[in-house]
Amino acid sequence: MAIFNTKERYGAVAIALHWIMALGLGGLVAMGLYMVGLPEIGFDKLKITLILYHKELGLAALLVAAIRLAWRMTNALPALVSTLPYWQKVMARLVHLSFYGLMFALPISGLLMSSAAAIPVSAFGMFDIPDWVAPSEALFRRLIQVHRWLGYALLVLISIHAGAALMHHFVRRDDTLKKMLSPKPAR
Repeated sequence: MAIFNTKERYGAVAIALHWIMALGLGGLVAMGLYMVGLPEIGFDKLKITLILYHKELGLAALLVAAIRLAWRMTNALPALVSTLPYWQKVMARLVHLSFYGLMFALPISGLLMSSAAAIPVSAFGMFDIPDWVAPSEALFRRLIQVHRWLGYALLVLISIHAGAALMHHFVRRDDTLKKMLSPKPAR
């Protein structure tokens, strides 16, 4: 099993980081959508508990995103399927770059939101993240909207990405999805 990427395939580390992020981000989006749908009255304790878990998982996602970006910058990037039209290659790279942007923008906007609300963010119970901005109700309200729309953008990208991967696998029958399922060459 190859650890490192090659020009043809992803290695075991890149595959593991991809699927860890996929599960983590999917869980964070689902949790976020569920949390904001809860009414304020009668669900206070549940909502606060979910928000705390959401923050901790968001910090974990930020850490894994940083590791993933470092790994990506120090490893080969496997070539896209050669039969893809140029515009699809451009779109594939754009979607991937957008994922990286959102993997950082979402947790950072969440941290800024908590700072603006003067609500501490615990780093896995070890220490609190220092505030990045002064408390401001107006900024807090704007950051809620920014964080929400970034989350919606992530949901759209996940849908496009998963849909394209499934289309490549079941319709085009090429190795696009197989490269992210196993570091072994497809047969």
